Amino acid sequence: MDLLDRVTETGAFAPSLWPLEVLNALLMGERRRRVDPARRKRSAEFLRDLPITLDNETAEHAWTTTAELAEHHHLSMYDAAYLELAQRRKLPLATLDRALIKAAKASGTSVLGT
Repeated sequence: MDLLDRVTETGAFAPSLWPLEVLNALLMGERRRRVDPARRKRSAEFLRDLPITLDNETAEHAWTTTAELAEHHHLSMYDAAYLELAQRRKLPLATLDRALIKAAKASGTSVLGT
């Protein structure tokens, strides 16, 4: 089962910053002419409608656990937020980012697809 099928069937959790990151990536793709405005809007609507629950504790943990994970594993605060959420909820992490995969494995957090 691929990640999209899994999310569609069972849902997922994401840090509260997820919509901003996704929308920024789509907007940057449009500005770099990798996607046209219509495709960016369709993609945004599709992602908005996925059964992804935004974590309302992301900011609360940013000052402590997330900052410690970022420092210890040399991650951005954004990436560390995903790792912190996976650890706190005892969920596997979905990422293709090599540094984040390495940090997850080093801290005993499972990574989907690896």
